[in-house]
Amino acid sequence: MSQITMYGAEWCGDCRRSKKFLDSNNVAYTYIDVEADESASEKVIEINGGQRSIPVILFEDGTHMTEPSDNDLKDKLESLSIL
Repeated sequence: MSQITMYGAEWCGDCRRSKKFLDSNNVAYTYIDVEADESASEKVIEINGGQRSIPVILFEDGTHMTEPSDNDLKDKLESLSIL
């Protein structure tokens, strides 16, 4: 099973879009709501160099994507042989 973590919030349209993409492609991931978890919000800011941009998606190879398009997310998942 892949180790993917997504930081997001329910009010975030890009987060809902990325969740829908992952769900519709049966990609297993852990979802962390930055509104409910203060430390998660701080982690997002750390990853993004001071910005609170979401979603942030962390991958098993140690890389991350912030606010990826569906096409960019698809390409990344394919490169990891998840899709």
